[in-house]
Amino acid sequence: MHDFSITRFFIPVFIGFLSITAKAEYPEKPIRLIIPFVAGGTTDQIARAVGTHLSQAWGQPVVMDNKPGANGVIASEIVAGAPNDGYTLMLVAMGHAVNPLIYKKLPYDTDRDFTPVTSLAKFNQLILVNPKLPLKNVKDLIALSKTRPITYGSGGNGSSQHLAGALFFSMAHMQGTHVPYKGGSQAMLDTIAGNIDMMVAQPSSPTYVSSGQLKALAIATKNRSPDYPNTPTVKESGGPSFESYSWYGLIAPKNLPPEILNKLNAETLVVLNSDNFKHLVSSLGGETAGTNPTEFAKFIKEERKRYAVAFKHTEISIDQ
Repeated sequence: MHDFSITRFFIPVFIGFLSITAKAEYPEKPIRLIIPFVAGGTTDQIARAVGTHLSQAWGQPVVMDNKPGANGVIASEIVAGAPNDGYTLMLVAMGHAVNPLIYKKLPYDTDRDFTPVTSLAKFNQLILVNPKLPLKNVKDLIALSKTRPITYGSGGNGSSQHLAGALFFSMAHMQGTHVPYKGGSQAMLDTIAGNIDMMVAQPSSPTYVSSGQLKALAIATKNRSPDYPNTPTVKESGGPSFESYSWYGLIAPKNLPPEILNKLNAETLVVLNSDNFKHLVSSLGGETAGTNPTEFAKFIKEERKRYAVAFKHTEISIDQ
């Protein structure tokens, strides 16, 4: 009887120990990394670089899953409903922060239903036009808009390219028509093809500019960029004092256990500090931007606040 009682005591303790050990061994199966845009763009390249590193570091596959549509809402709804076990992650862009301003009703709460992990990278944006247009600078672009509406593309309603374009058109007092796509790379290719006039974006491939497939009229920064030293700022090019950038980060479902969150954050920061990742981001015209989870959560809220002001004082409109 005595031995049986001891067994009854030790078995639950042993099972509890195994459970704790299992958690410490995360990940034990493949991780799903959801990408809210079509394959081939900057978002996709960054996601795959992060996923490849995590897979190599942890010995588990990181499966890329492109779920484009509704400025990331479709992908976000999947993540919001996923288990909080660290096996579903999502790469996010500016749309994640500003969608509460755009859509009257979302199928999730942006602040409540996700765990921010870290920011990943930040990119300055350029005024990019089809080189066949007879334009030398932003001043010429503004003048052209007085004769006909200018079409500008984006990776979707509410994307960084859409918000930047709408804000630029408003500040420059230009007439324009927004043409949304399911991804920025598609909009970029249509700009190159001449199906639309322009974009406000970072090129998905800087060779588009260096090869002459796209013309960079200006960069949307306060000062010139070392990456584009011969490209004037928007103000220097005859436009308003306009600044804009895009960014990317990593999130997970809400209430992610601290031990998993800390491991994800720490290993992702290793990715960001690697020479390969720095080279990739630099080749795309950006810079790495790692943060801890608290800092990234604060940044998301600050971005929403910043664009709430832009929505209030400009004529940005989103088709529902």
